[in-house]
Amino acid sequence: MSYYVRKSYPQPSPPEWNMWVHQNYGRTHCKVCLALDRRWFKKEKTPDWKHGSCHCVLEDIPYFDVLTKCTSNSAYSKFDPYLFDVHGEYKHGKDKLFKAWGYTVEDTMFLKAEMEKQGVENYVKGKYELGKLNDNGQRVSIRIEIARKDTGEKVSFLTGWMVHPNGHIQLITPYGGK
Repeated sequence: MSYYVRKSYPQPSPPEWNMWVHQNYGRTHCKVCLALDRRWFKKEKTPDWKHGSCHCVLEDIPYFDVLTKCTSNSAYSKFDPYLFDVHGEYKHGKDKLFKAWGYTVEDTMFLKAEMEKQGVENYVKGKYELGKLNDNGQRVSIRIEIARKDTGEKVSFLTGWMVHPNGHIQLITPYGGK
């Protein structure tokens, strides 16, 4: 008779996340601090924003909350008319890239859904880079990968997002560079 001994391997620790919390002390409030209030960030990718009058603290949040509560969305108008420049008013040339990959304005709903899906998946994994921070909030860049429609070969590019309260991100630019 033979026995199989199951070997146990150490499991990786889940990523640690925190929430930026503006504490309401005093009568004056920094607009940037207010714009970060209730935003979630992976600990090693949290904005570094401290100044003499800051009342903010970082509170730990369970990774389970990050996994189950993070959401994303994007406006249809970020694709039609903006990305595909259907009215010829933007002159940014982003539509040429997507057309070269086989995508047209008719693919808007697919691209919108795919960017929202990959955006939140990568955000939850901490696969984002901090971008501009100002009184409008914290922007992050997230890499998205889609297949070319003609060859199936993958293309990868950066997208721009705004971090909102309680784990929500919103697409602000569907193409932010290679």
